Amino acid sequence: MKKSLRMAIGTMVTVMMVVMLVACSSNGDGKGKDGKEQITLWFWGAPPEHQTTMKQVLVDKFNQSQDQYELVVEFRNSVDKDISVALSAGQGPDIVYGSGPSFVIPFAKANKLEPLDTYAEKYGWKDRIIESVYQSGTVDGKLYSLGNSLNTEGIFYNKKVLKDNNWEVPKTVEDLEKIMDAAMAKGLYASVTGNKGWKPVNENYTSIFLTHFAGKNTVYEALTGKRKWTDPEIVAALEKSAEWYKKGYLAGDDYTNLTFNESIQLLADERAPFFFGPSLVFQFASQSFTDDIVDNLGFIPFPTVGGSSDAPDYTLGVTATLSINASSKHKDGAAQVLDMMMTNEFMNEMTARWPGYWGVPLKDLKLETDKMSTLSKLYAQSIYDMIDGVNKGNFGYYTGVFFPPAAQQAFLDIDSVWQNQITSQKLMEKAQAEFDKDVEKGLLPPIPMPAQ
Repeated sequence: MKKSLRMAIGTMVTVMMVVMLVACSSNGDGKGKDGKEQITLWFWGAPPEHQTTMKQVLVDKFNQSQDQYELVVEFRNSVDKDISVALSAGQGPDIVYGSGPSFVIPFAKANKLEPLDTYAEKYGWKDRIIESVYQSGTVDGKLYSLGNSLNTEGIFYNKKVLKDNNWEVPKTVEDLEKIMDAAMAKGLYASVTGNKGWKPVNENYTSIFLTHFAGKNTVYEALTGKRKWTDPEIVAALEKSAEWYKKGYLAGDDYTNLTFNESIQLLADERAPFFFGPSLVFQFASQSFTDDIVDNLGFIPFPTVGGSSDAPDYTLGVTATLSINASSKHKDGAAQVLDMMMTNEFMNEMTARWPGYWGVPLKDLKLETDKMSTLSKLYAQSIYDMIDGVNKGNFGYYTGVFFPPAAQQAFLDIDSVWQNQITSQKLMEKAQAEFDKDVEKGLLPPIPMPAQ
């Protein structure tokens, strides 16, 4: 009883604090400077240099483009929690930042988010945005969110390490394994990445092994109920991930001791040939692959078992979603901000200064690489290639985007298979049970069909 009371009081305090923060984030009447209507956006706690970029490229440009609205962005380390609490209380910013379509669904069903179909028709978003990403933002046939940026799993590699050891850039899984074996024999890490302080890093590996080992069509059939998650091909993919972990391919014993920043630094320091992870890691790479060694960094899609390096499969994901608060008094202005972010101009300007987070999912992406740094060019090209592949149907699924919440959580426990705490079969039985519950609750996002 006492524990329940403490939890209830804690929840009430959290709600009160967030609501107080909401009230303090404007002058109380929704007006900003010079009497303009204030539009608020809560964003994650990006580093100072990226906050400056966002202010100059988005905030200042939007505010200077018209005289009716003033956009204000607040950077919050606990943005997901703050958004959830505020929306539940009928509060929150005008523009809602979310961690993916699965995050959006419960709030859309609870009428906490504004349907965007009218704005989509006005601005032509459906014609502009990649179909699979556009559809992932719909709930019960209505549009509620837009993906801000494409995100895919791939291989960051150190060109110098490969060259110094006479290793070719891998085109197949077999090539990759041979290089990792050779690297370990030389005292290097086979690859570097880790989940220190952030267990959701595990979903990168879940996504990799499902897309590239189980196969995109197998996963599509599981997501659409035509197969079970206990299917032998899916269980075998998890078994393969455990084999890699036990061989030391996934940073050896240091998987739980490394962060993204530490891992990318080890790659820059020539301590490993590879870093497996999402394309958003480019934003961390700029801190380690500095001017004198920037040309050492390469990036390729992860190879698929039995697939072609000429037509690779891409793990389809987005870094975040953007919605409009149903309680907003400035919905038209918020939609103008979203429209500004869904353009080639915005993508190019942001990527030139902040690679890794603004691969806007445009069907017809036009790059202006002459204005970009080496890292920004590499990132922009990777997104351009991804768009081409996705438009052709060559994609699998990022678990954090297309898997419903409880099932997604089950897949985060892939490391329990690696550490012999549970078998792949048992984990997939758990995932299937949670998936069935999620589907019954209507929490499964729309699942785009890949090429057959």
